Amino acid sequence: MFKSIGAAFCFVILFSSCDKLDELTKFDIEYNQRVTIPSSAGVDLPFDVFTPETETNSESKFEVNDTRKDLIEEIKLTELEMVIISPSDADFSFLNSVEVYISADGLDEILVASLDEVPANAGGTILLNTEDKDLKEYIKKDEFSLRLHTVTDELMSTDHELQVNSTFFVDAKILGL
Repeated sequence: MFKSIGAAFCFVILFSSCDKLDELTKFDIEYNQRVTIPSSAGVDLPFDVFTPETETNSESKFEVNDTRKDLIEEIKLTELEMVIISPSDADFSFLNSVEVYISADGLDEILVASLDEVPANAGGTILLNTEDKDLKEYIKKDEFSLRLHTVTDELMSTDHELQVNSTFFVDAKILGL
């Protein structure tokens, strides 16, 4: 009887320790990019805006979290927020819809976030709906870029500078464990 209780106790401790170790291999990586939506001459016309290529610095970010590129199990975009930087009094009422695509050298461009109907009262910050896709190959690259496919529903007389804040959830193994 003592052997079975001892074995059960060891199993519970071992299982609990594995869960705690597994939690140590999960972390977020954040990227902030700026993009300018140019003043437009028309309404309801789709147009694309590209972010500059963003260095992922993934190797150093993985190292800080005690892992490496080859130990990454999955990376998913969990949040994509767009914030108007200028003009300071602007809001997103000019925007009808937005889709965000990610691309990296040697990989196909894919949709990662969207907002089909931007609310008229959205204010200066909007959160997009993220896609449930594994993006580890994109973030493991040295650089990636985002393309914003937008449709306006108002005439814009000035350029709008936006900050695109993205949060990626990383699930990795701790140095081989």
